[in-house]
This record gives sequence, C-alpha cells and structure tokens, in this order.
Amino acid sequence: MTNNDGSIAIVYNGEIYNFPELKGILTAKGHRFKTNSDTEVIIRAYEEYGDDCLTHFNGMFAFALYDSRNDTVLLARDRYGKKPLYYGIFDKQFIFGSELKSMLKHPSVARRIDMDALAKYLSYEYVPAPYSIFKNIYKLEAGSKLILRGGDVKVSHYWDLSFKKKAVTDLEEVKKNILDLLRESVRKRLISDVPLGVFLSGGIDSSAVVAMMAELMDPKDIKTFSIGFREKDFDESSDARRVADHLGTDHREEILSTDVMLDVFPQVADLLDEPFADSSIIPTFLVSRFARKHVTVALGGDGGDEFFLGYSAYKAHKLDAILRNIPGFAKALPLGLLSRSVSSCKDYRSPSYYRKRFLRGLEFPEAVRHQVWTGSFTSEDQKRLYLPQSLPDLDPMKVYASTAEVFKSSAHLDPLDRAIYIYVKTYMTDDILAKVDRASMANSLEVRAPFLDPDLTEYVSSLPSELKLSNFTTKWILKEALKGKLPAENLGKRKQGFVMPVELWLKTGLKGLLLDTFSRKKIEKEGIFDYSYIKNMLDGYISDTKDTRREFWTLFMFEIWYDKYMNQG
Repeated sequence: MTNNDGSIAIVYNGEIYNFPELKGILTAKGHRFKTNSDTEVIIRAYEEYGDDCLTHFNGMFAFALYDSRNDTVLLARDRYGKKPLYYGIFDKQFIFGSELKSMLKHPSVARRIDMDALAKYLSYEYVPAPYSIFKNIYKLEAGSKLILRGGDVKVSHYWDLSFKKKAVTDLEEVKKNILDLLRESVRKRLISDVPLGVFLSGGIDSSAVVAMMAELMDPKDIKTFSIGFREKDFDESSDARRVADHLGTDHREEILSTDVMLDVFPQVADLLDEPFADSSIIPTFLVSRFARKHVTVALGGDGGDEFFLGYSAYKAHKLDAILRNIPGFAKALPLGLLSRSVSSCKDYRSPSYYRKRFLRGLEFPEAVRHQVWTGSFTSEDQKRLYLPQSLPDLDPMKVYASTAEVFKSSAHLDPLDRAIYIYVKTYMTDDILAKVDRASMANSLEVRAPFLDPDLTEYVSSLPSELKLSNFTTKWILKEALKGKLPAENLGKRKQGFVMPVELWLKTGLKGLLLDTFSRKKIEKEGIFDYSYIKNMLDGYISDTKDTRREFWTLFMFEIWYDKYMNQG
C-alpha cells in the first residue's frame, strides 16, 4: 500500500488491534482515510509521528516501510516478536523477508552455516535472535526497528518490558484488574471480518481466554478446538471437554493416534527453514489444521506461562536464590540431599529428572544457569561432539550469550522478575511464538495471543513475584482470580502442555531414519561432528543404558534440516 502521493510504501504482515482508536486520533489531526484497513493506519501514523509511530501500535506485526522523501527504509517487529523478520547485506544489497526460505532464493545470498549459531541451537534447541543459522543473515529482535539510510544500517529497541512495581494492598482488586485487562485484551482480538475460534487445551491459560470470551458473547457462538490422543499419557482432551461443558461452548475435538504425528512429521519438518527442536510443533500443526476447517482466526493462551510463572524453571530460580543466601557450610546439607535423591528414573516429568537438571545448572555461572536448566547440549557436552577442525568458541558465556546478555541487562530485578525477562526475550519469542506462527500460517490460520497485550503484561509485571509463584505454587494469583469461572479440577491440574513421545518415535517409527541420519558415511562427509562420540551416544541410547532423548532429538532435527538446506544440490 502507498500513501496519497506515492511517496511512502509499505509491505506488512500482521494485525494492529487498536487501529480503530488510532484512526480516530489521526482523523482528528486532519488525516483522511481511503480504507478501513489497519495497513493504512500504519502509514498515516508514520506520516504523523515518524519512527515513533511504533510506540502507538498494539498488535502483532512485521513490516518494511519505504519513505522516498528521505530515501529511508524502516523495518519493524512487534513488541514480543509474534511475526518474523529476517535481513542481511550481500553484495552491497540489503535483503529482507519473513522467512529464510525467501531470502535464500536471492542469487547473492550465500548458504554458509554460522557455527556460533549452531552451537547456540544445540544448547537452546532453537536459534536465538538476533542470530540465524546462516552467516550474515539476522533476525530483527522483538520490539526493535531497523533504519536503512544512505547505506548505513542502525538497529535499536523502540520498546522494552518494564517491572515498575506497584504497592499491593488489596488482593481482590489485583484479581479484578487481571480479569478486566484480560477481558479487554480478548475483546480487542475478537474484531474480525472472518470466522473466529479459540484453541482449548484444558490448561489454565487457554481456558481463561475462553472464560473471558464467554463473558463477551454468547458461549454457544464460541467455537473451541482441541485435539486428543488415544494414548492416555499424551491426552488432555477430557480437560478441554470439561471446560467447554462448564462454559457451554460449541466444542469440537479430534482424537488421534500418535502415529498421525509421525505421518505429518515430514510436512512439519519441511516448514522449518532453520533447525528447531521443539517437538510440540507437530500437535500445534495438527490443531491448527483442524481449526482451519472451520475458522480462519483463532485465539490462544501463549504468554500466560511466561508472565504468571508457570514453568518449572521458575521454581529452580527460586530455589537457587534461596540457596545463595545460605552460608557455604550449611548449603552442603540440602545439596547433598538433592544429589542423593537423583535416581536413574527415565521419566523426564519426574521429580528426579528436574533435580538432576537443577544440579547440572549449578555447575555453571549464575548468568547462564537458566539456559542450562531449560536447554539441551551444554557447552561442555559440545566440546566432545564437534570435530577439532569445526569446533567453535564454546565458552559458556558465548554459547549462552543471549541469556547472559539479558541477565546482565536485568541486574536490577529480583531473581524471578529476571527469569520472566529471560523467558520473554528468548524462549517465548524464538520458540513458542515461532512455533505457533509457523504451524498456524502453514494452515492459513491466524493465531492471536490475548495474554501478550502490553497493558496486561505491564500490569502483571508490576506485581510482586510472590503473588505469581506463591511458595512453589505456579500461577497462584491467576488461579485465584479464575476461581468460580473454571472447574476446580482444571485450576488444580498440573501443567502438561503438548508432551510428545519423542523416545517412542526415535526407537520405533523413526528408528530407520535415525540410523540413516547418523550413519558413519553421512556424519563424516558433513565434517562437523565426531562420529565416534555420536556412535557411543547412539549405542547407549538404543540399548537403553543412556537417556539422551532430548539431545538426540535436537541433533536429529539439525540433521533433517541440514539434508534439506545444505546437502541438496
């Protein structure tokens, strides 16, 4: 789209939820609109405010705007990075796109793996921004803008999450404020010219979104979607059904065999233009495909875990903070008890598994422990994985640089607020939101996240951490606010999420592909990893003497990507 005289042009992906309000403000300032689109609102806002227009937008977006009046290109990405945006300079040409796939079509773009980015992937299970898997191609970070003028490129943040604390004297008021802000966020995201529904897993976050929708419209008009699995260990469909019955929604569910996930694995792997090891992208793809049969826009619960302290790693941060305040001689007792309680149990959801990972993290500097707790290969693991000639700099402060930098910039925060900040800046943007965007857009479905409304996130961030993680109860204040609105069974339910049978896949349906992927001929031809180390890992894994499912899945997904993007042609 262009402005009236054609001097400003934009290419744009996303939604600006507050565009009607902005349109009214800009009209009062003398701007005249030709359309009812949010795209035109972006252009008019740029005419009025220049680059500062970004601070006025509440939405999810990535756009590039060209202003011929001063020969300037502006690239921008929304506050939390819901929409992707890549860029790079090759042969003195500035190239950008929503996907790496599109950039790789340009004849000047070289396909060279960034070995530092690969080391980060192996530790994070995704490539954290601003890096991409390819040298000289970068992700524009969430809440950032890029200005290209006169051959110079300048990248800066236009927004950042704040933790300005508010005094809390009335818990009832806090609960009311949370629900009011969430309800208003949902209301903004219900504006649509096309059929709209909502993902419902039965967990607290998606259920809260549905509960707010039920207060804004007739519940019978709310289309809720969930998928379940015949295997009980991975099925949450009864939890979703309970919420739907409680609220009276038009509920649709699809019960699948986990074999279906193997069937769509090649299709999902084909979506990924850089390595990505979050296996829950497969059920996310399936529920998106299911919902798209009925609607073109869906609401989801993304962001609730990050801001309300829903992950187990938040408990690790709290325990770590407690231990740091215990004198060294006294600390030996609790650490000794933890060490002795670590068994050889292979259930990665077991207390023993979490204790083992917690102790592993304590071996690393405080600034990077979060990622050691939540990620895959440590920097020490990787020193044995790589061949000497391909070995990147594996100093933990470099491998975990994204986490360490966020940790340093949030030094003024308490440990749990700092953990929120790290999650939001890394895992939420580059894993959760990337996963949902790729899986949903592959099915032509737009997914909106009410929990990521800036008004809501700023308020929740202003609350004391102990309201969100009370003792070791996650999401305490959100659960309290939702009492009476959702079934008690759901509010008391342990967080599960989309748990995938990765070990079962690798040892059954994907075993042949696994063995081919890690064959001596293939690994030695690539010249990156030490085959003898991989073979030792593989033998132990197949014989059930070593539980390295997480590491193998991470490495497996890299090799699947490598075959597609580096071996072909």
